[in-house]
Amino acid sequence: MAATLVLAGCRQDMHDQPKYKPLVASGFFRDGLSARPIIADTVARGHLDEDPEYYTGKSASGKFVDRLPEAPTAEMLRRGQERFGIYCTPCHDHTGSGRGMVVRRGFKQPPSYHIDRLRQAPAGYFYDVMTNGFGAMPDYRGQIDPADRWAIVAYIRALQRSQHAALADVPADEAAKLKGGSGG
Repeated sequence: MAATLVLAGCRQDMHDQPKYKPLVASGFFRDGLSARPIIADTVARGHLDEDPEYYTGKSASGKFVDRLPEAPTAEMLRRGQERFGIYCTPCHDHTGSGRGMVVRRGFKQPPSYHIDRLRQAPAGYFYDVMTNGFGAMPDYRGQIDPADRWAIVAYIRALQRSQHAALADVPADEAAKLKGGSGG
């Protein structure tokens, strides 16, 4: 019985194994570092990012792209609305007015998406701000995938259009319902 108790206390777990902790000095490598540098001209799997317009929101000349990388679909707008609700509404609120809950509790107010400057801003501008941050807004590069950032841009455009739409923007059959007063 005593031997069983002694042997049970002599196990080797993973925390006991020899290993190097990142950024701790090591005598094993000539440079004295335990972490190895990234090999030049290599790309992590799944991160080739060949299309600079898609991954930066800017053209080769450095100007913001004025269009989405693909035509918005209902699914893209649904995804954009969902991601907007998660990441953007705390500051920008559900309409994009810039009066979200954290703003009402004292955080700096962002501009409304409905001001002329932002309604005329190219699509790549919004993508770039989400990617790199701007002013009090932090970057969301690590939290929001590129496809979702573009979906949010599409949703922002839909919000902008919803606040500045004209009857001429409505399909004819729907416009007739609006003129007739029937809610459908």
